[in-house]
Amino acid sequence: YPSEFLLQKITEDNQIPLHLHVSVSLQYVAGLKGNALVEFFHGSIAEVENEELRHLMWSSVLFYKTPNVEVMACVLLSTKAIYFLLDDSFIHADEHQSEFWTTENWDCDNSSFHLSCCFVLKLNDLQSVNVGLFDQYFRIAGHSADHIVTCLTRDSYNTHTFIQQLMAVLSLLARTPSPEPVDKDFYSEFGSKTTGKMENYELIHSSRVKFIYPNEEEIGDLAFLVAEKMDCLTDLQSLNILLYVLAFQVNPVEGSAPNTSSLQPKTLILTSSDLFLFDEDYISYPLPDFAKEPPQRDKYQLADGRRIRHLDRVLMGYQTYPQALTFVFDDVQNQDLMQNLALDHFGE
Repeated sequence: YPSEFLLQKITEDNQIPLHLHVSVSLQYVAGLKGNALVEFFHGSIAEVENEELRHLMWSSVLFYKTPNVEVMACVLLSTKAIYFLLDDSFIHADEHQSEFWTTENWDCDNSSFHLSCCFVLKLNDLQSVNVGLFDQYFRIAGHSADHIVTCLTRDSYNTHTFIQQLMAVLSLLARTPSPEPVDKDFYSEFGSKTTGKMENYELIHSSRVKFIYPNEEEIGDLAFLVAEKMDCLTDLQSLNILLYVLAFQVNPVEGSAPNTSSLQPKTLILTSSDLFLFDEDYISYPLPDFAKEPPQRDKYQLADGRRIRHLDRVLMGYQTYPQALTFVFDDVQNQDLMQNLALDHFGE
């Protein structure tokens, strides 16, 4: 340890997404390669000597206690824990952080000294992993509100790779087997005796950590919600969700340089007739076991919706991934001009 393959892999993965800005401390981490990265992990992050770094990923993260603050993090998976190396701007982003982080002695005179905060979730405390729709994000849950984190990878490949690595690491844990019998038949495992409906698909790992995947009903519920938001009555059977993707809406920042903009996280949903932008709650659903009341806001809140027939053109930028798309609509007060023209000039 570490193997040449691992060194090469974590070096390739150690790249901050171009569209996101991070602090100096995380830029320093992103500049490390190979052995220097492993030495940094053991010298500055690892809690015990005999743990091994297995995977590295850059991702936006959300915490259960601060559901409105999305922050960039370097996620490090070892044989003992998951480490979230966070942007130091996160500390000052929310007034409720005082109980969450210890911020004593943070001012350092040495300008070459880079300080960042690290959130640690021990693998022994891990209880469940919820994978989001189309593998766009996943939520890691422990035993309390302090131990729930959502990684917004916005990339099915990164989600899949991390889940595979996490399962491999969990297989190394020695946990005592649960006392209840493990041989359950299909119907008692997945079926609810009261409703007869299928529950979300669960995979119970040998370490007793649950991996929960969305089932077909979630797409059905989403389609129903989208149909509710549409102006006209739509046959739910004919409504197909063609695309679900976590994206950013680009908003120009007022009073600053022309090229500066803020990125607002949005869920983009495309149907055969409409394009929708939703504000989605990625951290509160499904409700954790300790939650005593539902969250303050719904899972999906409509931010914008436009008819495809009003789409005039799509402008594409020349930069590499992530691609910037500009949708130009010609819906003048939502009037269908051709229809009015036909009535005025060609109707009797």
